[in-house]
Amino acid sequence: MNQAKALIISGLLCFCLSAATPLTAAEPDLNELIAAPETRAPSPTAPAGTLCSDFNTFNSLIRDGRISKSAARSGLPLRLAEIRAEYYRQGGRDYSSEKWVFPVAGYDVRAIDKGRSHGFVSSGYDYFSGNRHGGHPAYDIFIRDRNQDSRDDRSGTAASVLSMTGGIVVAFEKEWRQGSGLRGGKYLWVYDPANNLLLYYAHNEKLFVEPGTIVKPGDLLATVGRSGLNAAKRRSPTHLHFSVLHLKNGQPVPIPVYRELLQARTLPPSLIYRNPI
Repeated sequence: MNQAKALIISGLLCFCLSAATPLTAAEPDLNELIAAPETRAPSPTAPAGTLCSDFNTFNSLIRDGRISKSAARSGLPLRLAEIRAEYYRQGGRDYSSEKWVFPVAGYDVRAIDKGRSHGFVSSGYDYFSGNRHGGHPAYDIFIRDRNQDSRDDRSGTAASVLSMTGGIVVAFEKEWRQGSGLRGGKYLWVYDPANNLLLYYAHNEKLFVEPGTIVKPGDLLATVGRSGLNAAKRRSPTHLHFSVLHLKNGQPVPIPVYRELLQARTLPPSLIYRNPI
């Protein structure tokens, strides 16, 4: 009798165990695990570094023509709105144009082209055309560098690139090699939420900031160099390519800022003590 009961109990246990264990595991939904970088929305609570790193990827897709213009136009204001909110959450401040600083230490507007437009040509420019854009919506700030070694002839040291406004670094390129078709070379994009601007600093030699870095007027960003497709050529004098885009209805439009550069404070050259990134 006891043996019969033991057999019944053993059978019931085997049945319960087999029912509780599925025969095959459910297949994961890969669409829930993988999101394309051009469509994935950053978390609204993500830190500034994460949001700006995401924006840097987004900007590179635009630069390289790997995202449609329509997707880029719709995605840009959404991303910048999140970065703007995080900028102020982290203590970012507003700086009016009275606080702005000339972008190259030891220089002023006399280092810019003397022509009527001072080299600024907005016609044909489209931010969403990336590396293939037209026009020249920028001011080239030339340093004294006759032997083209990216050193100021007066001091023998690199010329410092300074943040003109306050804001946060949202994109950069720190790698560039001779022969690359990248026109901006080693560049930086700074977003100024207070004035609704995107500022572009290109052809640098060394970068000292990265996406997520909050800056104020006069902060060290980089050193003037000769990186970039045309800037590296012998015919090109050493200069900083400086451009300002105003975000009109969420879309970047180049604006002339020569008057603001004329009024900007000039800071003296200073020793560069920070390590490049």
